[in-house]
Amino acid sequence: MMKITICIGSSCHLKGSREVVESLQKLVAQNGLKDRIELAGTFCLGKCQTGVNVLVDDERFSVSPDTVEQFWKETVQPRLK
Repeated sequence: MMKITICIGSSCHLKGSREVVESLQKLVAQNGLKDRIELAGTFCLGKCQTGVNVLVDDERFSVSPDTVEQFWKETVQPRLK
């Protein structure tokens, strides 16, 4: 199972972490992947300047509400194959 952890600390919250979480929840549901992807929230991943910080199986990415779709296509989907 893939684990995607989204920072919901104050800095990332201000940069749109709520929208990122909601978008990822929709993408997981739309693609029928609830049994293959676990979404989790965490406070502060220590790289506040590059938020919204997202971990995919312990690898860190910077995602914004505007780049969620691209992140999904380029990072998440290929790892599910």
